[in-house]
Parts: sequence; structure tokens; C-alpha cells
Amino acid sequence: MATFAQKKLKETKTLIYLLLILAVAFWGISYVWMKIVFEYFPPIATMFFRLVISSGFLYVLFRKNFQKIQKADFRAFLLLSFFSPFCYFLAESFGLLHVSPTIASVVIATIPLFSPFLGLFAFNEKLSITNILGFIVSFVGILLMVFDDHFRFDASPLGLLLLFGAVLSALANIVFLKKLTAKYNSYTIITVQNFAGAIFFLPLFLIFDFATVASSRPSMDAILSLIALAVFASSLAFMFYTSGVRVLGVAKASIFTNLIPVITAVSSFFLLNEALGVDKIVGIGVVIMGLLLSQSAKLLKKF
Repeated sequence: MATFAQKKLKETKTLIYLLLILAVAFWGISYVWMKIVFEYFPPIATMFFRLVISSGFLYVLFRKNFQKIQKADFRAFLLLSFFSPFCYFLAESFGLLHVSPTIASVVIATIPLFSPFLGLFAFNEKLSITNILGFIVSFVGILLMVFDDHFRFDASPLGLLLLFGAVLSALANIVFLKKLTAKYNSYTIITVQNFAGAIFFLPLFLIFDFATVASSRPSMDAILSLIALAVFASSLAFMFYTSGVRVLGVAKASIFTNLIPVITAVSSFFLLNEALGVDKIVGIGVVIMGLLLSQSAKLLKKF
């Protein structure tokens, strides 16, 4: 009996590892998908369609698990959706217009580095020395990627500023997410979050992008990339990652997210012909080292 239980547990963990790898693969390639879609659709239109398709897909798939939202939580859900996906996607997508997918993914990957600082100020959580060292190491890695050999910016300052705006939006999102996860399941939160985000994008889409989209003739690659963004990056990836957190815990599951910049770099190289110099490869490695260092205290407790 014990052997059977151990075998089932091993099979479950193997499946979870596979789901986590798929989740980070979808998130990593999503930067390439966005670049492809942006050739035909502006960022606001892209995000609007992405969220509409995603929320519809999630509701159809998980409607039996959907929970009724209490009126007292309307404000928290609206603020959650305002910061992410609305502000987050605005900053990320416009930032991606100015920098390469690889640099964008590396900057976004630093969100876990800033989370302990958010915990310190918002939740009075302790800040460890490994958090600070991890932050410094990863920041050095980013500098290696955005400066050339003569210490001049090799990436758009505006693009970097927008991407760090996306990081701040994601951190603000955590404050409200922490409150709502105590009452609602992940299916409900993600579906409502994406639907409300689409509503936030709707007026901007009608004002700025409707005419452009109406006259656009997107390629099949762009259409498939948009669907992939909605179904894989904004829906299934979150479901898979949530399953990983539920079985393995946050510390172990978060290790896999460190692969996102690597997947973005490789997919950009093959699909977009993005140049991968030694400086970028070293920079990615240093950023990942910093991320692992910042998580090392939690990992040592868990393993």
C-alpha cells in the first residue's frame, strides 16, 4: 500500500514538474508572440483582445469552480485588475516596443527580488541579507545587459522605465491578491481579473486603436500568436503554475520562473533572429544567480 502511495506521489510530482516547465515556457515565449502581434495590432488592442479571449476561455473551462464575488470585495477586485493586468500590461507592452524581448523578460523576472521589500513596507515582514545580496547581484546582471562596452545605454531608457513600471504594478497587485486568495480560488481570481482588465482597456481601445484594427489585415502568424497569448500565457500558464505552488510550495515552484529569460532569449534567437552577444548571455546568468540567491534562505528550509 505504501509503495503504491509513493508511486502515485512520484507520478503526481512528475506531472507537476511538467506543468511548471510548460508554464514558464509559455511565459517565456509570450514576449516573442507579443512582438509578432505588434507588427499588425497596437499594444492596447493586443491586450484588450488577449484579455477578452482569456477570460472567456477560463470561464467556459472552469465555470463549475467559479465563486460568486461578494460586494465587499468589489473594490479589491477592481484595484487588483487595475494594477494587473491593466497597468502592468500597458507598461510591459509599450516597453516591449522599445527593447528586445530578452531584456524585457529579464527586467520582469526581477519582480520576486522586489517582493521582500514590499513585504517589509506593506506587511512588516523581515528582510534577509540574502534578499539584499540577491537584489544587488541581479541589478548588476541587468546593467551588463543594457550597457555596451563603452558604458553607454544599449537599450532604450524609456523602454526600461516602462518595464520597471510594470514591475511596480505587479508589486501593487500582490497587496490585493494576498487579501483575495484567502477567500477565492485561483480560477475565480484570474477569470475576474482578466475580464475586469478587458473592461479597463475597452475605452482606450475604442479611442486609440479601433480604427487601426478595423483597417488592419493581420497575418495568420499574428492571429495565432494572439490566441496563444490569451490561451497559453494568460490562462493555462497561470493554472499550471498555481497547481505547482499548491503541490510543491511557493519556494520550489518559483525556481522554475528563473528559466523565463533563458526561454525568451532562445526563442527570440530562433524566431526573431535576435542577436545574443556574450554580454547578454552573461547578464542573464548573473540575473538568475541573483534570483536564486534571493530565494536561497526559503529553499534551504524547504528542501
